[in-house]
Amino acid sequence: MKPMTPNRPYLLQAYYDWLMDNELTPHVVVDAYVPGTQVPQQYVKDGQIVLNITASAVGNLQIGHDFIEFNARFGGVPQQVVLPMASIVAIYARENGAGTVFDQEEAYQPEADARDLGLSVVDETKKEEQPSEQASTDEEKPKRRGHLTLVK
Repeated sequence: MKPMTPNRPYLLQAYYDWLMDNELTPHVVVDAYVPGTQVPQQYVKDGQIVLNITASAVGNLQIGHDFIEFNARFGGVPQQVVLPMASIVAIYARENGAGTVFDQEEAYQPEADARDLGLSVVDETKKEEQPSEQASTDEEKPKRRGHLTLVK
């Protein structure tokens, strides 16, 4: 059976249309460190940037299967913004928070990322066999902060 294509582009377009139809302001949460992401770095905070993508805020908005592209002004300076689908973390309405956080899809996860996060089956087996070492290892590793901020 042929592998399925990622669903993020379809869901993103559907949520965008739904928010616009309800006269809400769609914002996307973007992981600014995904390769190919072009955003004004001075506005990136904790590796993320939130962008208003309503039709009145951007020019030439194109939501494709691989990228979102548009023109926008940041501090009065016009810029071309390119957001690979892998960089889109969430879409929500500014007014009420309606929207979604996207699941991590295999198509957007480089194999190296899975190794870096310790998601190997072998590593899990090792941890289960040595619970006392696991506790000390967990204390030594810095905990990753969540990358989303609750917006009300």
